[in-house]
Amino acid sequence: MSLKVDPENGVRQDSALDESVGGFKHEGDSTDDVAKVEEDGPPDGGAVAWLVVLGAWCCSFTSPGWINSMGSFQAYYEVGPLRNYSSSTISWIPSLQIFFVFALGPVVGIVFDKYGPRPLITAGTVFHVFGLMMASLAKTCYQFILSQGVCSAIGVACLYSPALACVATWFSKKRGAAMGIMATGGSLGGVIFPIMISRMIQSTGYPWAMRTAAFLILGLQLIAILTIRPRTKAVPKKMPLGRLTAPFKELPFVMLLLGAFILTYGILIPVDYMAVQASQEAHMSEQMSQYLVSIFNAASLFGRLASGYGADKIGRWNIFIVACSISGITQLAVWIPATHASIVIGFAIMFGFFFGSLYRSFWRPSRIGYRLGIMFLSISIPALTMAPVGGAILQNAAGGWLDVKIFAGVMSLGGSAIVLYSRMLYTENKILTVF
Repeated sequence: MSLKVDPENGVRQDSALDESVGGFKHEGDSTDDVAKVEEDGPPDGGAVAWLVVLGAWCCSFTSPGWINSMGSFQAYYEVGPLRNYSSSTISWIPSLQIFFVFALGPVVGIVFDKYGPRPLITAGTVFHVFGLMMASLAKTCYQFILSQGVCSAIGVACLYSPALACVATWFSKKRGAAMGIMATGGSLGGVIFPIMISRMIQSTGYPWAMRTAAFLILGLQLIAILTIRPRTKAVPKKMPLGRLTAPFKELPFVMLLLGAFILTYGILIPVDYMAVQASQEAHMSEQMSQYLVSIFNAASLFGRLASGYGADKIGRWNIFIVACSISGITQLAVWIPATHASIVIGFAIMFGFFFGSLYRSFWRPSRIGYRLGIMFLSISIPALTMAPVGGAILQNAAGGWLDVKIFAGVMSLGGSAIVLYSRMLYTENKILTVF
């Protein structure tokens, strides 16, 4: 079983394993038919292809765009309907949202291969909208957890990956442009949702703010249901047990899993607690702290665009490691002294930029396979526990916010160092390799 460096994807893969997971055949087609489809290739345009991008953009707006807004809800719940609960308890709501997005990734992939995108997107729309409608009626913490943290989160998990996979089947040479257009939906949603929710809470109250968001999501998802479809029908191949266990026998991949596990704690804690810290420690107004999440997401859009260009020059893994490292340095150098509103805004812009670079550069969207599923599962555990851990540190540690910031920065740098070690193993200690 040979290993090779794939310079285009920025990851060293077992070609046989990748073929058994990401490869597929067209159900009911002969070998000649499959060869003809592959020879024809994606159309790289046309009305149907761009309508798929439109539907995928809607899914990006309503799924990552909604998840990117979670920091504003943490801040509001602590001073609003859940003010009698601790930060650690409230933080289970956003933690569960992120957990389901990652943990259900492999399950969503299996269902997609068997039944296509429409059942997933339809079911995801129902769960997402119903969860938010129920959240508008919630009064106690467990009701918010079940409605927004579980029901809505399951819906979100069913939306983004199928849309992403469908876009990849329609484009080849223009795939980067199509993916870039789709990615703007997540950033734009992360800008609009916090502002919309904040303003509507003040004018109409929390229940109608959530219902309005749910109606907006429903409208966009109806567009997605009508427009998203794959170019070909895929049937997954069976995977022998030996190939299932192969990644865990490779030290570089195991170190990558460990690095990603640690890194997730450091990267996601500021996303969840940024608005809360701005309100409590920097004495920023509640309304402005909600806008902080929008500023963060706007900066992440530019980070995604810049990282795409940089990855072509120096490699995806190299950009990923640089973004992770600078994110950790930014937390220690800028977030720690951010006790004034102006510094907090500066941190939101800087961290948002590198956060966008981080998740845009590492994984090539068209390579969604078994190893990526393992990575998602390894990330889902810290994603579930990172916010409660941050809340526990905030409440029990003598340093308060200082200890939370140090913990996040150290975990970011520690995870980056382990990922760098994994990269050096893959490239046989070649520092200047484009990887």
